Amino acid sequence: MPSSLTLRAGPDALALVRARGLRAEDVDVLPAASGGAKWLALAGLDTWLFGDFLRAPRTRPMHLIGSSIGSWRMACLAQRDPAAALARGHHAYVHEQRYSPKPSPSEVSAVLTRALDRLLGTTGVDEILTHPWARLHVLTAAARGLVASTRRLALSAGIALAAAGNLVSRRTLALQMRRVVFHSCGDETPFRHLADLPTTHVPLRRANLHAALLASGSIPLLMEGVHVPDAPAGVYWDGGVLDYHLDLDFGAGPGLVLYPHFYAHVVPGWFDKSLPWRRARGDNFRRALLVAPSDAFVASLPGGKIPDRRDFYTLSESERIRRWQTAVDMSAALGHELHDLVATGRIADFVRPW
Repeated sequence: MPSSLTLRAGPDALALVRARGLRAEDVDVLPAASGGAKWLALAGLDTWLFGDFLRAPRTRPMHLIGSSIGSWRMACLAQRDPAAALARGHHAYVHEQRYSPKPSPSEVSAVLTRALDRLLGTTGVDEILTHPWARLHVLTAAARGLVASTRRLALSAGIALAAAGNLVSRRTLALQMRRVVFHSCGDETPFRHLADLPTTHVPLRRANLHAALLASGSIPLLMEGVHVPDAPAGVYWDGGVLDYHLDLDFGAGPGLVLYPHFYAHVVPGWFDKSLPWRRARGDNFRRALLVAPSDAFVASLPGGKIPDRRDFYTLSESERIRRWQTAVDMSAALGHELHDLVATGRIADFVRPW
């Protein structure tokens, strides 16, 4: 039977996994990518990782960093019952996303605000802020120039300028946006050194956590921009615009960067999706173990693909919901297989070098 998983490791991670397998206490950082509905294909993997494997008490913090839906996934892990938070989030995302035929940005924002409310539940914000070891980092893009406009034409022009500049260099994105990292670890964040793009760090507090998570997933033109309390004034957009799959410098450290991802490759920014030469080369992933669905698993999903936002336009509402729920159900196989590889110690035999 074909494997459901693809595993890739940078040289430091590969040496560690070969020496002692995959152990929860060795995980220092969990990145989580943007991708909207794609998180549904990782539901079973996340449920095992968050609800079982990573639940053990720890002696040092684990840093969780995500953009867009990735930040929502990490917000689940940082709650008292991660599996329950994931289940609430998956159900809301699949079954409660219902829109009029041509929804306005305000309608989309309202629907996804309710989904985020479900994911967090009544106590999620406080649980995240007081978690004994999980340190949440939420990536957002603070708007500058035309991208800060509330007028659709001006915003469209700003996005077009950002995309055009990005063809030349990712650094030109700083003309339209800056990275703002909301986090819960004070001065101890391992991402303080990020310098590839202008970066500001803001403490997560009860007053701004919900808004920061909403901003991290607010796609320009599709949703409304977000004003985040207890943060520099301005409009905040989807963190995936700048950091789509998180090709970040994760820094040095003794442990692993464990990266559950939809793909076996990493795309740096939102505007790089259609640029095949813009793929992470592995420089930032020396101590990373990437775990992704295999091509065989993806081919077995409804429609032969991972759920994505285009399904809203190409499928009826009932068919979209059916396919998305089926993908969630089938993804349990990913968690089962990784559990088996870890429990039997065979994981090193399946990992290939990044």
